[in-house]
Amino acid sequence: MTAARTANADIGALVARTLPFALYMVILVTAPLVADAVPALDGRWLYPVKVATVAVALVLLWRQFGELKTQRLGLGGTLLAVAGGVAVFLAWINLDLPWLSIAADRAGYVPLAADGAVDWRLALPRLAGAALVVPVMEELFWRSLVMRWLDRRDFLAAPAGAVSLRALLISSLVFGLEHYLWFAGILAGLVYGQLYRRSGNLWSPIIAHAVTNGLLGVWVLWSGQWQFW
Repeated sequence: MTAARTANADIGALVARTLPFALYMVILVTAPLVADAVPALDGRWLYPVKVATVAVALVLLWRQFGELKTQRLGLGGTLLAVAGGVAVFLAWINLDLPWLSIAADRAGYVPLAADGAVDWRLALPRLAGAALVVPVMEELFWRSLVMRWLDRRDFLAAPAGAVSLRALLISSLVFGLEHYLWFAGILAGLVYGQLYRRSGNLWSPIIAHAVTNGLLGVWVLWSGQWQFW
């Protein structure tokens, strides 16, 4: 492959891993503005729009994610990823102290109908988006791209198993600051990043992330602790 073709491949891979995350963040930031501008609109319905937009982007860009198409995770690796996801979930719900939070009075996503019952038309897209779409989108961006890019600008040539401790720490720190529970977010980034380094397989942090978010969603619906959403 020529240098020009290699550079184009790197740019295409970078854009493919950045665009779904960028779409998610843009909609996240603009959703409150849209809800304020259109009083008749129930802003909670913007979440399904957000995850659907990201899901479509991931499908359209799927051919760029070669590692997800070719890599397989064995039983041992899958069990380790599940264990990591469970550990992050347990840490997440126990590290909600005010000084470990960016917004201690956060209301969260509340999928309740007027009568106080759970509106499953809102709850199920929220759960599915968090457990199925967000892990793929975030792991492609934070682990596959950012963590490797910190070591090599031609990140596709950087083996996951050889990613430096420095890249793991920096990417985990920034990943944590993306979340309102910043300290729990940093721990999650460290777990997901180390799973990626240990396995060399992006499916490992994706599965762990999906387990964390899935358990968290079920727990939130059971407990009514909406601030975690």
